[in-house]
Amino acid sequence: MQSSIQPLLEIAVSLTQSISAADRYLRFLSAIRQVIPCDAAALMRLQDGELVPLAAFGLSAKAMQRTYAVGAHPRLATICEAAEPVIFPSASNLPDPFDHLLGESESSPGHVHSCMGCPLTVDGRLVGVLTADALEPGMFDDLDRAFLKLLGALAGSAMHTSGMIEALEQRHQRQRTLTRELMRAEAHRAGDFIGTAAAVIHLRRDIADVAGSDLAVLVQGESGVGKELVARAIHQQSQRAERPLIYLNCAALPEQLAESELFGHLRGAFTGAVADRPGKFEIADGGTLFLDEVGELPVGIQATLLRALQEGEIQRVGADRVQKVNVRVIAATNRDLAEESRLGRFRLDLYHRLNVYPITVPPLRERLSDVPLLVRHFAHEQQRLLGLEGVALPYETQVLLQQYAWPGNIRELKNMVSRAVLRARGRQRGTRVTLAPEFFDGLDLDWPTAVVAQTPGAPKPVSPQAPLRERVDAFQRACIEQAVAAHQGNWSQAANSLGLNRSNLHHLAKRLGLK
Repeated sequence: MQSSIQPLLEIAVSLTQSISAADRYLRFLSAIRQVIPCDAAALMRLQDGELVPLAAFGLSAKAMQRTYAVGAHPRLATICEAAEPVIFPSASNLPDPFDHLLGESESSPGHVHSCMGCPLTVDGRLVGVLTADALEPGMFDDLDRAFLKLLGALAGSAMHTSGMIEALEQRHQRQRTLTRELMRAEAHRAGDFIGTAAAVIHLRRDIADVAGSDLAVLVQGESGVGKELVARAIHQQSQRAERPLIYLNCAALPEQLAESELFGHLRGAFTGAVADRPGKFEIADGGTLFLDEVGELPVGIQATLLRALQEGEIQRVGADRVQKVNVRVIAATNRDLAEESRLGRFRLDLYHRLNVYPITVPPLRERLSDVPLLVRHFAHEQQRLLGLEGVALPYETQVLLQQYAWPGNIRELKNMVSRAVLRARGRQRGTRVTLAPEFFDGLDLDWPTAVVAQTPGAPKPVSPQAPLRERVDAFQRACIEQAVAAHQGNWSQAANSLGLNRSNLHHLAKRLGLK
């Protein structure tokens, strides 16, 4: 009995150690091996009517890859139904679940002749079983039943403790993964521009070219195309990335407060100036100032802004002295500032100062092949917010959304996807939803279809009543055309971007009439 105490002590100590569940199970079985003369042993957890191997020794890899339905294995069922350890007679006719599975390889020495098992319970609830097998008959006949019962109690505690620790570890890992994903999502939202269309590839190239300099950038494009996203991407790829990016919406600036907002003021400089206050230029010193909707800036403040850009000097309202600032300016507008300057609504010299490196963000109708990518991205955002497990985007919906001109651009698409996911969740059961076409409202396809049809590189509209093969061919044809155009006619690079072998792409292109 003294020789049995040390293994039991090792088992008890392992329950309190900060080791992984897998290591704890292996240590437990190693201790079992010292007190039970067996060729193989397994620790299995009961899960939904099946026994799942957690750890074992002496069993083949094939045995560990299986699960064992209790009702399909009479010996396991007998152990699960017992109130104490079971030692089967060597002459028992009940089939052993590990016959021909003993040994390191799948070719085992033969039939198991000695078999025993302990039901593992916690608070009267069966949580698993411990089994031991030997090739020699009668190996377990002389084992002390009271000792085996104690062993089973320790095994049950070990499994329960390890299970709780494992659950906590998995929860911790999930939280860490979720945190990383949220951080990546935030970085993605703030710095990347989704899409593989040629216009987007050209846009990324422009961003990369100008980001490393301190040149002023004028980002132009329609409302909703993502001009702020471009500004953030330039800042994040610049040498000022560790410094702040300060945002100012010029359209929301009252003319009487515009100068104070940009350059700051001293206490008492005007009614309501109850304390000294720095302006956006001071706050952005060393970093980047993003002037959104700069075309809306009051004409009276434009000369002061020009001086700040030319000299790198600002003066607070009410101050006598100027101060130097080191600020990189990125401006954005949906207006044609050249035309605004011609009409006298925007200073021409300020326009040229801002327009050192112009970047035009393409409207969504010029990159319709990116619509499915964008829809999936926005749907994934809503999936996380609503606690869904998945959001599917069927082909019919993709075709529908690619036939619309999107006058509100990406902002309109994002809003529509958000509404569609919400409707799908409310009308479909379960945690996985499908964005069927009926969940997208407000798509006036009469006039936009003509616009889309004239857009270079846009997929040609296909009737929803067309055969599935015809609709699939049209979609594949559009994807190939976009990929080849994006890589300036290089079919090898286009094949890589589409995840295809080059020869397979050529065969597909020939079948679709593209070559």
